[in-house]
Amino acid sequence: MIDPMPPAETANATRFERFGLRAEAETVSRTRQDFAQWLRQFFDLDPIKSSDVVLALNEALANAAEFAYLLADQPGTFDVQASYRPAEQNLTVHICDRGTWRERQTDPAPRTRGRGIPLMEALSDRATIETSPTGTRVRLEWNGINAL
Repeated sequence: MIDPMPPAETANATRFERFGLRAEAETVSRTRQDFAQWLRQFFDLDPIKSSDVVLALNEALANAAEFAYLLADQPGTFDVQASYRPAEQNLTVHICDRGTWRERQTDPAPRTRGRGIPLMEALSDRATIETSPTGTRVRLEWNGINAL
């Protein structure tokens, strides 16, 4: 078996990238903290907006870690790519995995799970989730984001 490549990391004023991250809770936590630090370092966000962006990201990461590889024989990986377009004041984040999420719960009955996708939608200006045989891709966007 070929050993996986170590995760690749990039962060600057217009990009935050992490590739090949192990889909597990510890990695989600570390990635969320790194992303929050990137926001603090390069953007002028009030605490509520910053919290909204980080929570939306966390929900996408948690879904990739918890559900994408649920039926897989071995742990999988996910990638995070955030890009900032200063002229448009737009922040876009992609979270991609190579697994399969569970079906979205649409039953209106009380639920104890299944709030992640509605949270992503409520906390971002746009949220899309694309599934394919090769994985799941979440795209989260925010407008009106000012750089420092």
